Parts: sequence; C-alpha cells; structure tokens
Amino acid sequence: MKITRAGSGASKRGPADYFTGEVWIDELTAAPYASDVRVVMVTFAPGARTAWHTHPNGQLLRIASGTGRVQKAGEDIVEVHPGDVIWFDPGERHWHGAAPDRVMVHLAVQRADEAGKTAIWLEKVSDSEYLGARNAGA
Repeated sequence: MKITRAGSGASKRGPADYFTGEVWIDELTAAPYASDVRVVMVTFAPGARTAWHTHPNGQLLRIASGTGRVQKAGEDIVEVHPGDVIWFDPGERHWHGAAPDRVMVHLAVQRADEAGKTAIWLEKVSDSEYLGARNAGA
C-alpha cells in the first residue's frame, strides 16, 4: 500500500500548446505507479479550455466543482456541473473547459495506447467555437 498525502505533489501548468487560458494539472498516477492508466485532476480558470483532441482509448471525465463546457465535434456545447460524468469514445474529436465566468475542476481518466500516448492534440478551440458557434469543429 502507498499513501500519497494531499499537497505532496506539485501542480503543473497546462502546456500552452494544448490549452487556452490558465490551466493547472495535478497528476494522480505519476511514478512510482506502473500502469497504462493516466488520472489527472485539472483546474480551469474561467474561459480556459483544452484544444481539440482525441484519445486512442477514450476518456472519462467527472466534474468535481464549478461549471464547465464540453463539446463533441459537430454537436452543440453542453454545460456540465459537479457530479456529471462524461465519456468520450476512442477517436472522438472533442474539447472541454470552464464556463466563461466560472472555474471548473474535473478528474480525467484515460488509458495509453501501445506507444504510450493518451491524447492526440489538434488545433486550438477558437473564441467563436468556445462561445457557441454552431457545428464547431466539424
């Protein structure tokens, strides 16, 4: 058994290549855990969001606090709230982030593929897409 105490790991800034706005990532499955499952707690400042991306083995999100937005390419943006669980199928093009005026925190769980990749990052979500342009990312 291994217990990692709260606050013992350093939060990392979300890479600017993959995120718009202020994003903080807390890795929950970093070494010394040997697993192909990656679990992170991600904190998004108001208006912050991921770039468009896919996951080779899908992704599960659980909203922990705040108000967020999620969108599958070609569909409308959906507002999400604490306790909501979202599943993105393998290869499904999508993005997620905070509402314009609210912080959002989610737990993200995904498995790595044979090459060790958990995500395929694409272009950034434009402001017009984030604000609700119809059929964004199609």
